[in-house]
Amino acid sequence: MKTRIFCLFFSLMLLFSCRDEDAQRQAALKDAQKKEQIFTNINNGWNFTPPSLNPQTQGMLNNWSELRLFLQALTQKPKSSIGAFQKKSKELSTKAKDLNNNIPQAFNKPEVKSRISVLTTKINSINLYINLQEIPDQKVVGLVRDVNEELLALYRQMDEIVRKSNIPKEEGESDMLRMLDTARAIPNTKPMVPTGIPNAAKTHKP
Repeated sequence: MKTRIFCLFFSLMLLFSCRDEDAQRQAALKDAQKKEQIFTNINNGWNFTPPSLNPQTQGMLNNWSELRLFLQALTQKPKSSIGAFQKKSKELSTKAKDLNNNIPQAFNKPEVKSRISVLTTKINSINLYINLQEIPDQKVVGLVRDVNEELLALYRQMDEIVRKSNIPKEEGESDMLRMLDTARAIPNTKPMVPTGIPNAAKTHKP
């Protein structure tokens, strides 16, 4: 009797153990498929497309090495794994931050710096999301599109600055601007009339 009970107990334990192992295999397979799908989505959506600049603007940017290095890193697409995309995201975040260094004088303006700030924020967001335990792949892909839009806005802003610089000033405008600058630089030296002193031109009564 005891032998039968022991055999029955052993059989039940073996059955539950097999079911548990099968459930673990199914869970592992499902997790692997999910990660593979995330990798596929990010790989398909990771398409950075820097726009073109007009030749004059491009010539003025030739010495801005930080922008050149950022664009090189941006267009070098990872291939092997999610880990490769995570490594690339960290690199892009660092190089986007460096864009604030050595901005050419012609473009070292608040409107350009503002565009760089927004672009850097988008890149940093990619780096944040792609390193989460549960990667929101659609959000990462959406941010890649946002980066393309912000990069286009930055380029168009620089093109606009160059376009405005090529507009000839009207005759006398430069002299007027210099006079305004000089007027702002001259302090107000108008003598103050002391109070309580009789007006010399006032007619005295006899």
